[in-house]
Amino acid sequence: MDLLKAMAFAAVLTGCVAIVIGSQGTGGGPLAIEAHTLNGIKLYWSWPVFVCGSGLGWGLLLLQR
Repeated sequence: MDLLKAMAFAAVLTGCVAIVIGSQGTGGGPLAIEAHTLNGIKLYWSWPVFVCGSGLGWGLLLLQR
């Protein structure tokens, strides 16, 4: 259950970081921010940020036990 909570935290974190960096027109280098178009709306996402954010969130949730 902690992993699912961490993944929700990571999704919000990734969305915020990707929107800020991706909307400036850069890929973020090692962050690998990708722009996807869905029905005329640009969505930005980064799998490396999501994976690292999930690990960070999971570690923080485990420390709170």
